[in-house]
Amino acid sequence: MKKTIVTILGARPQFVKAAVVSRAIAQHNLCHPYESIREVIVHTGQHFDRNMSDVFFEQMQIPEPDHFLEISNLSHGAMTGRMLEKIEDILLSEMPDIVLVYGDTNSTLAGALAAAKLHIPVAHVEAGLRSFNMKMPEEINRILTDRISKWLFCPTDTALSNLKREGLAINAIDERGQAELLNVGDVMYDATLYYKDIAKLTPEIERLLTGLTSGFLLSTIHRAENTDDPQRLEGIIEGLDCIASEIPVILPLHPRTRKKLEASGKEFRHVSVISPVGYFDMLGLLERCNAVLTDSGGMQKEAFFFKKPCVTLRDETEWVELVDGEYNLLAGTDPDRIVKSVKVQTNKDFDWNKRLYGDGNAAEKILASIMSE
Repeated sequence: MKKTIVTILGARPQFVKAAVVSRAIAQHNLCHPYESIREVIVHTGQHFDRNMSDVFFEQMQIPEPDHFLEISNLSHGAMTGRMLEKIEDILLSEMPDIVLVYGDTNSTLAGALAAAKLHIPVAHVEAGLRSFNMKMPEEINRILTDRISKWLFCPTDTALSNLKREGLAINAIDERGQAELLNVGDVMYDATLYYKDIAKLTPEIERLLTGLTSGFLLSTIHRAENTDDPQRLEGIIEGLDCIASEIPVILPLHPRTRKKLEASGKEFRHVSVISPVGYFDMLGLLERCNAVLTDSGGMQKEAFFFKKPCVTLRDETEWVELVDGEYNLLAGTDPDRIVKSVKVQTNKDFDWNKRLYGDGNAAEKILASIMSE
């Protein structure tokens, strides 16, 4: 039986994850033409910078979006509301069998809500993550999305345990009174395995890395809890600048973080601040760096995929298995703690052979589950 899937995207990590599943869909259609999948891609526009959006579609060969909503630069409520309204119109027009959402953004929640209100089954990729910090917009988005999804595709055993503990295994979602919970592994691991061998650096990044023979640290900062709190942002600036006075720190700066810096009058003195980069450049930077400093969930995992120690500029993380294995240290935003954490992580030996995120076949497992219905 042929199925139509509407995929909702809006932010960089979602483009990476969707590239893997879209490629698996294309392969499925080649092998099963009589049970083909029509994928309709909706890009909400949540990330509007070219290197935060368009370049990912080009590099990763993701099919062009069928619908582009151009919704960005709004408050959480306004953004989610407008997305919900426009996605509902699209779903009424396309009449899909399934709506597929990724992660924990406003786009994720809007897509899931629009589908649930129209009684269209929702598949949530990267379900079950919990930071247990309800001040994070992402935490609210992921909890609500999990509650209304039929398929809950977890990346780790911890995520699966979170959902079972919350009673999702007996949540009355479909006619059987039960959601489908599966640990399929992490689609971002699938992406890393596939793209790292074909990724090429742009000339700009090649030039940037020329002469950095002693190595460098790679950093990203984007979470609202850090960028919207002047004290936390100032702590990160001071910590990174202190480290960068001894070893180069490269920081591809998120557009929202740049605006917050400009508004506050704060700036980095020693850190090499560059524009946002595409996925291939980020893979190249990850492969060549000595360690990662980030407040991004995805970057914490990607550091592990590339066997790089990580320091997380947050007080908690959803990826607790990395902290338990000491691949990742939580430093918060205290400058002294950030500096000390980097010293600890860059002078430690690690066992990189553990398989924390599956076997690299998450996308195939997701499709097998969806198509078995």
